[in-house]
Amino acid sequence: MHEDFIIAILWSLSPFGEAKVGIPYGMYQGLNEYWVFVACFLANVLVFPIMMLFLEHINRYLLKWRFYKKSAVFVGQRAKKGSGDKIQRFGFLGIVLFVMIPLPGTGVYAGSIAAYLFKMKKRRAFAANTVGIFFSSLIIWVATLLSLQGG
Repeated sequence: MHEDFIIAILWSLSPFGEAKVGIPYGMYQGLNEYWVFVACFLANVLVFPIMMLFLEHINRYLLKWRFYKKSAVFVGQRAKKGSGDKIQRFGFLGIVLFVMIPLPGTGVYAGSIAAYLFKMKKRRAFAANTVGIFFSSLIIWVATLLSLQGG
């Protein structure tokens, strides 16, 4: 039981799933749906400060390496292309909408990168990502609850 809870949290921290995978995983393992929601949501929120630390400090060092720089430019261009119009036009709300869509490629990792690339203030970017994560988690939580009830 504790192992499943930890795995759900790790999925929520992972760029390969975020809370979009952590919440259903925990609920399908029979864990308390309220605790799973809270833990996975908070774990997913924790990604933003980790990403900012990475982007502001570690990223600068790694950009000296050619392979990393090429990869970083590619990821940056994809983030700007995928979310650029919304963020440029709507700012805070653009990040919220982009992060809250529970689809692959959207979420706090992409939202953090986009906020960084568009030089959004950290507190505002954190708030936008948190609101987006909350609504994305809520959508996934409700959908999982309905599927568990057969509805």
